[in-house]
Amino acid sequence: MGRKILSVLKKDWQLWIMILPAIVYIIIFCYGPMYGIQLAFRKYDFSKGLTGGDWVGFKYFIQYFESPMFWTTLRNTFIISFFTLICGFPAPILLALVVNSLRQQKLKKVVQTAVYMPYFISTVVMVAILQILLSPSTGVVSGLLKSMHLIPPSINLLGTPSAFVPVYVLSGIWQSAGWNSIIFIAALSSVDGQLYDAAKVDGANRWQQVIHVELPALVPTIVILLIMNMGRVLSVGFEKVFLMQNDMNLPVSEVISTYVFNVGVQSGQFSFGSAVGLFNTVINFAFLMIANMVSKKAADISLM
Repeated sequence: MGRKILSVLKKDWQLWIMILPAIVYIIIFCYGPMYGIQLAFRKYDFSKGLTGGDWVGFKYFIQYFESPMFWTTLRNTFIISFFTLICGFPAPILLALVVNSLRQQKLKKVVQTAVYMPYFISTVVMVAILQILLSPSTGVVSGLLKSMHLIPPSINLLGTPSAFVPVYVLSGIWQSAGWNSIIFIAALSSVDGQLYDAAKVDGANRWQQVIHVELPALVPTIVILLIMNMGRVLSVGFEKVFLMQNDMNLPVSEVISTYVFNVGVQSGQFSFGSAVGLFNTVINFAFLMIANMVSKKAADISLM
């Protein structure tokens, strides 16, 4: 076994050197912190470090399950993740189909550049833009929606609990749909041109070409990315939610990640925060494995 591994490394040593920085990064920043998982099962003591506290087992998990914030944070996290997945996942696919249908190369490059640019806006700047555009008094977007009678004149889109999820999801689609469409555009570029010619000979119009040629070519990529997204079903981005959070929308914006920060870091309950974070990770892993198993049985496509 050892000789076989050495043989593979010797044969493709250039490729292994290329991915070496990524391997080191994963080991240091992904596997290294796993050492601190035991903090969720210990009573943290500053003087004794991560491994010196008393072993308390599942005490902090039970404390979280019995706390009044358990169902609130779980519900808010699931709702935001669900609508982000339902609305946000198809958006890059539709965008890739639209971009791929453009025949003028200059127009295609302009559209691609325009839809990619929002992804490079930092989260802090993004939330600042939302605050400017959705301001109840001077916001351009909120003023336009009010003038079209789509929202009540007195509503504050940044403070109304019912508006928090739509604002979060729609702004996320605007920011990331273009960047996420790159992989689908790449998959479409590999479609054999003879399939389009055959479809045209059979009398297929543009819509029928999308249905019978392009979408089947995207299915493996769609399934793989969907499985990977299921592994983050309860991992709502901390930065954006935290920056958009205020006293008015707190009942719907307090998610697991912000709760871990508020209770675990700001309040100094590090063991409790670690337990909540570990619970979140275990649930995500369970969703990932279930989605992978279902995909493997239904479509014979899986991550492993």
